[in-house]
Amino acid sequence: MEGDELDASASPPYDGTLATFYILPEECCFKLPPHISFREGALVEPPSIAVHVCGLAGNLQGKSVVVFGAGPIGLLCCAVARAFGAATVVVTDVVESRLEFATRFGATETYKMDPQSSPDANAESLLSKANFQVATGGVDVVIDATGAEPCISCGVSVLKRGGIFVQAGLGSPTIAFPIGQICDKEATLKGSFRYGPGDYKLAIQLLDSNRVRLGSLITHDFSFAEAEEAFKNVANRAGIKTVIYGPGVDRSVGEKQN
Repeated sequence: MEGDELDASASPPYDGTLATFYILPEECCFKLPPHISFREGALVEPPSIAVHVCGLAGNLQGKSVVVFGAGPIGLLCCAVARAFGAATVVVTDVVESRLEFATRFGATETYKMDPQSSPDANAESLLSKANFQVATGGVDVVIDATGAEPCISCGVSVLKRGGIFVQAGLGSPTIAFPIGQICDKEATLKGSFRYGPGDYKLAIQLLDSNRVRLGSLITHDFSFAEAEEAFKNVANRAGIKTVIYGPGVDRSVGEKQN
């Protein structure tokens, strides 16, 4: 830490890590389990974020969870929530293909948000589809991995009285937030920023035990020479997760068991 700012690779004003070698402090390095390839090992950071987010939600054993956003972080929050014992995990998104993927990644139910409907209308439809309203009056935990105002508003609406709302996605730094509903429901609102001590270790343990698997998240991979194309691919929201192999490293090396 330097003052109030966190020094982080690939975060402005610091350069990224697209290099053959990269130096890190020993305490920031973790040995991958033998059955985890370098290709999957490159994705340990996202599940560490999901571990941190789900940890903020508290004890998830037997709880109901709704995750807004079926991108990499949302999908991994879904998988980690199930690994932590959540009984029901509903994933929402506006992209049908991502929702189909979520059903193979631990979601017990999915809901496609209707951009033309109000957050309250989407909340009512979501609760009805997942049969939460009659049974509990809402869901125990909401995780927003979008940062989008309509999703956040819908998330607060589906939350039950006394529930927990964890904000994981970062969109606009200033939005209209339904704080009145948080107060009325006596709900707990928590912010989440990346990860903390122990999160990487626990994420690797989840991978080691196969309770969370990363291989299927990788839908595209590129050589180092194709890095610009890879970034354009991500900007166009193609697939789920993209891997760029280092200079002089081909795909066969990336997929080797270490």
